[in-house]
Amino acid sequence: MVKNVLVALDGSEIAPRVVQALDELVLSPDGTVVLCHVFPTADSEMELPADLPHPESTTGSYFQIEKQLQSYQDKLSVKTELELVTGNPAEEIIRLSNIYQTDLIIIGSRGLTGMKRIVSGSVSNQVVEEANCSVLVVKPK
Repeated sequence: MVKNVLVALDGSEIAPRVVQALDELVLSPDGTVVLCHVFPTADSEMELPADLPHPESTTGSYFQIEKQLQSYQDKLSVKTELELVTGNPAEEIIRLSNIYQTDLIIIGSRGLTGMKRIVSGSVSNQVVEEANCSVLVVKPK
């Protein structure tokens, strides 16, 4: 049984599928689900991989993302936490996972293949490689 889960959401069209994957897990009643979103820093925007959302306005989108995470939070029957942080997405997801000592990270994949994946990089791939726990990657349909 999974106790602590970090769910990384980026506000893209795959986010509902990521939350749906969480619904299909058997979670410990005394566990915690951490719903997180990472806003890339201004420095990292120049190197922003294609599988990341490109922020228009951090301030405007902050409240929109927070509202979206709260709507997901309201639908869950377990204890939840919200984390909205700024930094390198893969590094921040791994950092939060370590802080909350999660058993599982659930993250979406944009489905990049071939040269786009090589050139642009992949947040989900970096999380899979560097995380200290299991990672469930939800692919687009």
